[in-house]
Amino acid sequence: MGLEASVPAMFRGDAAHTGVYVAPPPTLATTAWTFRTGAKVVSSPVVSEGVLYVGSADHRLYALDAKTGALKWHFQAGGAIAASPAVAAGRVIFSSLDGLIHGVDAATGKSAWTFRTEGERRFTAPGIHGAQPRTELMPDPFDVFLSSPAVAEGLVFVGSGDQHVYALDAATGTLRWKVKTGGVVHASPAVSGGRVYVGSFDRTFYALDAGTGAIRWTFQTGDDPELHNQVGIAGSAAVAEGRVFFGCRDGHFYALDAAKGTLLWKHDNHKGWVIASPAVQGGRVYFPTSDGQRFKALEAATGRPVYDQPMKAVSFSSPAIAGNRILFGTSDGWLHLVDRDTGAAVADFQTEGCRQNGKKYLDAEGRMIGSALYPDGTLDGMVIGLDRMFSLGSILSSPVVTEGMVFVGSTDGTVYALR
Repeated sequence: MGLEASVPAMFRGDAAHTGVYVAPPPTLATTAWTFRTGAKVVSSPVVSEGVLYVGSADHRLYALDAKTGALKWHFQAGGAIAASPAVAAGRVIFSSLDGLIHGVDAATGKSAWTFRTEGERRFTAPGIHGAQPRTELMPDPFDVFLSSPAVAEGLVFVGSGDQHVYALDAATGTLRWKVKTGGVVHASPAVSGGRVYVGSFDRTFYALDAGTGAIRWTFQTGDDPELHNQVGIAGSAAVAEGRVFFGCRDGHFYALDAAKGTLLWKHDNHKGWVIASPAVQGGRVYFPTSDGQRFKALEAATGRPVYDQPMKAVSFSSPAIAGNRILFGTSDGWLHLVDRDTGAAVADFQTEGCRQNGKKYLDAEGRMIGSALYPDGTLDGMVIGLDRMFSLGSILSSPVVTEGMVFVGSTDGTVYALR
């Protein structure tokens, strides 16, 4: 069995985005290899036919030998790559910050097709997160991801900062349909049962017909018209057993009926964002929070808490399930391996960025020192604080697991392969 056999080649492992990998979990005891890119890696790698594909903020998509980390080829895009690729129809398909969606030949790295959207942009609001001056229109520095494409039935489904959801032919890049939402779409669409499920920064969650793009239903999440902080769906959904699960920046986690869009239950995270996409398995749903710094497991049918474990840092990293283990990263530069059933820590791995810069921004207990990261409450202060946090080798990327190995990217610019 090759490296690719247990890992479908798209974000979260499958079109329904369940985050489950049929593979033995790693122990994190050994580093198999590392590969250094030219800038931060925030998106997740994918593995197909023994090749790992990953994008970087250095504008390059890399194809690496999954066993050795050796470079096979790289493709130069016109903007940073902050979305995971998908591999289908012999193409590696991904978005870049210059507003293009690329289809690259998987074997050679040569461009097969490009599709131009109406342009990328980040979520923007006046005085965002309460920053001064409150009347100035500001891009959100925490809107760090682009939409990762999902592939089903020969079609590529992807969102854009131009507020659209697109369906393209995977082989040719030909537009099949597009749907306009009311906000930036940086979540990755999930596909199940002939429907496409995706949230937007307009605080609306959409269910679309996969064949035509027709809107089947919508669901409204919370609003925050004053600070523009507790608003917007940045994370991707997971679909399982007739339910759609997703987190929101309104501080809640939602479960909806996949057919009707009716609310089944919602979980209060006490104003903590859920940027990560949930993992779903065995009647439970798993996700980390950002501000609240918790890792949670809930009953999928009822939303009843199973466990609620504290973390030392925020997490944007979507968890991956392998066997009875869960892996996810945190913004302080650690990759965590926890017991699926209890949430108890099993092992962890520290990035090179954290080893080099941890003493600057982490206290004696390993917690982030807010005053050392963020100089003030302005937008410039937020940007400086994020840059300092990223120097810790933050793991925003979702881990990918296959044959006892885990692959993950870091903001220190490195792709790590661990056993």
